[in-house]
Amino acid sequence: MKNIKVLVLAFVLNLLFVACSGDKKKGIDYNQFKTKVTLSPEQVKSFDEITVKYQKLQEQNFQAAKGQGGTMDRVGLSIKNEELRNQQSLDMAKVLDADQLQKFNAFVDENSRKRPRYDNALLERIKTEAGLSEEEFTMVNAANDAFEKAFNDAHDVYHGNNDLAKEYWEKFDAQRKLAIQKALSPEHYAKFENIVKEVQFKGRK
Repeated sequence: MKNIKVLVLAFVLNLLFVACSGDKKKGIDYNQFKTKVTLSPEQVKSFDEITVKYQKLQEQNFQAAKGQGGTMDRVGLSIKNEELRNQQSLDMAKVLDADQLQKFNAFVDENSRKRPRYDNALLERIKTEAGLSEEEFTMVNAANDAFEKAFNDAHDVYHGNNDLAKEYWEKFDAQRKLAIQKALSPEHYAKFENIVKEVQFKGRK
């Protein structure tokens, strides 16, 4: 198992070779959503106040993620923005009715940048359905985290080019799977591979 840990660590270090300075994301145009639903004047007022509040918080997160040297911490930024979207939805639940809220959450989900990784729900499936030990699951998480870091750090290279982004995603995904294969037993890896077989690169529209 020690050798496997060394291999996974080597994989992690190998993925962290691309520097990335980062750029400013324009963000979601919430005015588009207001054309899709009928809101009362009171709802519009509260809706605008909430979206402005969270756009400012997102901008603060962006500036903080750049750090002192201007190098972008994209993973940290993605995590914080994910938390902001969850909190924003809770605030919107006080303003919108159930149908409007469902449409709002779908709109935000469709127009938000997703973290390029196995999400928590999929990780839980992998752990449970593949029958992983805690040590094996730790290795899967390490490879998954390294994949996310590497893909985010390559952002400046593929920014605005979905075809190139897909190439990077597939390259890092292959390395992620190789590291996981070395960490799992053949039986567990076969189950893992079946669970993630539908996971593919999703380009931005």
